Amino acid sequence: MSQKNNNDMIIIALDAMGGDHGPSVTVSAAVHILERQSGLKLILVGDQSILASTIRDVGGNVGDRLLIEHASEIVEMTDKPSHALRKKKDSSMRVAINLVKDGLAHACVSAGNTGALMATARFVLKTLPGIDRPAICTALPTISGHTHVLDLGANVDSSAEHLLEFAVMGSVLTSAVDNNPNPTVGLLNIGEEELKGNERVKEAARLFNDCSLNYVGFIEGDGIYMNPTDVVVCDGFIGNVMLKASEGVAKMFGAYLKTEFKRNIFTKLSAIAAYPVLKAFKKQLDPRSYNGASLLGLNGIVVKSHGGADAYAFGKAILEAREEVIKDVPNQIRKKLESHLENTKEEQ
Repeated sequence: MSQKNNNDMIIIALDAMGGDHGPSVTVSAAVHILERQSGLKLILVGDQSILASTIRDVGGNVGDRLLIEHASEIVEMTDKPSHALRKKKDSSMRVAINLVKDGLAHACVSAGNTGALMATARFVLKTLPGIDRPAICTALPTISGHTHVLDLGANVDSSAEHLLEFAVMGSVLTSAVDNNPNPTVGLLNIGEEELKGNERVKEAARLFNDCSLNYVGFIEGDGIYMNPTDVVVCDGFIGNVMLKASEGVAKMFGAYLKTEFKRNIFTKLSAIAAYPVLKAFKKQLDPRSYNGASLLGLNGIVVKSHGGADAYAFGKAILEAREEVIKDVPNQIRKKLESHLENTKEEQ
């Protein structure tokens, strides 16, 4: 689809059958968002009879801004990416991405199989010029706001040049969605000293220093959540382990709190007294509020929702896609890469 004008309706295709909960979540989220966003049209992609029935059950007053595009197949969470790509060409995931390619939607959102989504999106949409590998990027909460981290699992083994691509894409996304003209970029490492890290990370640091990024140096894992940088760059293996470990710590912390507050009558009373603080704390760190990981580096906008997302969280992924459409993120990444390549040639 051509670049959107300010007065155009934003159209987003939803893989309505994807994720752990399928239409019960995606349709509810779609109706909820449409009731609050007037300049938006959503296309539910999936089994027409199931989606029509779910829309009737959910209700809502969204007029003709909620459409259905039939797709006869579903990519299961257990499907291998190669199987989904070759054998399920009429899946809700594939059809939704095709709508972006064909110019019928500005973006796609899916809670489906991550590997299949990345493989399909890369095959259908292709990568931007100068991008060898797309990356998965999302916002994570910090002590004073949030930071964007990438890659979170698309590339388990990345070169220094790939890390530079990730840094450029993450910087452009952060600049666009956060209205931050010069976001700081940090490279995840086992220490902040220049001598720390493997050769790949050291080489990446040299590349970062030689380009126009606002690079501030290495950061350690514990520094991610202390808000030292606007963008944190790492390869997909490290990023995914870091993300899952963080999710596990958050769940453990919540479980400990519940256990301790239920221990006896005195701890239960203290829980009542602490409720306002705990409620505010939960809201600040609620992972649902940060749902919606961007597949950066593609010729189109694709946003990955967590597979287990509820309607509120899936709605956040829709809003992330909407924001990227408004800010024309892929085109901004293209321009940044072109500028970087031109500067590299001049230096040579």
